[in-house]
Amino acid sequence: MCTLKKRGSLFFLTFTGDDQHRINPNLIGNILSHLSQVKAQATPGSVLITQGKFFSNGFDLDWAQAAESKQGASERLRQMVVLFKLVIASLLNIPMPTIASLTGHAAAGGSVLALSHDYIIMRRDRGVLYMSEVDLGLTLPGYVNVLFREKIGDALVRRDVFLQGLKMKGDEAVKRGVVEVAYNSEEEVREASVRMAEELGKRKWDGEVYAEIRKGLFPQLSAMVGLGHKRIANPRL
Repeated sequence: MCTLKKRGSLFFLTFTGDDQHRINPNLIGNILSHLSQVKAQATPGSVLITQGKFFSNGFDLDWAQAAESKQGASERLRQMVVLFKLVIASLLNIPMPTIASLTGHAAAGGSVLALSHDYIIMRRDRGVLYMSEVDLGLTLPGYVNVLFREKIGDALVRRDVFLQGLKMKGDEAVKRGVVEVAYNSEEEVREASVRMAEELGKRKWDGEVYAEIRKGLFPQLSAMVGLGHKRIANPRL
């Protein structure tokens, strides 16, 4: 599960426990509840940092396969895919900058969750970004394809991520333009995430405007997850 704490204008959404933070309906519900609180308490200067010692190893396939039949397992997997789309939509629509602070692995759905943030800061010496679906024999939901296409402009990088199951460590992820920067330790990643958040928070942007600009930056993804544009009056024009 995860917890939410607020320190000044910064929100910290933290995965708790020593497990792999597998994504299942319970965790999705927990994340959505916290993101709803963040949105309700947002003010100019707010920033969200999502973190965890082990970020997330993707969908809870054990939970899916615990169904009594192959059809039941497929239905559970479909349920997770549908529910997880709500998390992506919430992050796209949240009225503040967002930072994924990766101090451990982000695989499959964990990579999708990380890329749904505005910025990613990663640990150099431990942890990978990894889309494991090709190795597991699973296809990708449409919104995941669109997310990667709009977030990662280089088609060759997407090819390697999706069709080779590339496991990107910090330095390679920086080189390929997927993350902002990589650091040598968990402590450095956390400190850098807070520094970036504080610098972004100083700008005190209008959160509603920020979210609308973000949705415009990723129009196909926004449409795919059911978000529309809101017309905002601009007194400066």
